[in-house]
Amino acid sequence: MHNFRTGTPSDAARCLDIEIAAYEGDEAATLEKITQRLCEYPQGFLVLEMDDKLIGFINSGCAHKVEMADEDFKELIGHSPEAPNVVVMSVVIDPDYQGRGLSTRMMDEFIRRMNAMSKQTIHLMCREQHVPLYEKFGFTYIRPSQSDHGGWVWHEMLMTL
Repeated sequence: MHNFRTGTPSDAARCLDIEIAAYEGDEAATLEKITQRLCEYPQGFLVLEMDDKLIGFINSGCAHKVEMADEDFKELIGHSPEAPNVVVMSVVIDPDYQGRGLSTRMMDEFIRRMNAMSKQTIHLMCREQHVPLYEKFGFTYIRPSQSDHGGWVWHEMLMTL
């Protein structure tokens, strides 16, 4: 049985553990960034629980103009809660729970919530191997990103709501 809810600051440490376990090297956000996102934009921080344990999350911010390679946005510089464009910063499932279709359920719920908030677009960056997954969710491939976050090549994806 799984449950979705809005994240709270008390989730930060567990979210960091999942982020570190799921992402490679410098790809993972810091505890400070996760805590800031939980405090400043909880409406964009979806948590997935299973058996009363936090096992995944999606976090985001909103912008009037989206620049995917903007590293400052990861610290919510330029974030405007009322802006129509959602920028996803992390989509993470604890590695122990991957392969069960949970990321699909979590993304479906996130999209439903963004629709309910009257957002217009959802933007994200992913590594090349994840492009087909996000296309399956309904995202369109845009281009390779100028971002070199964590020393990786990233690809920009877009969903129009």
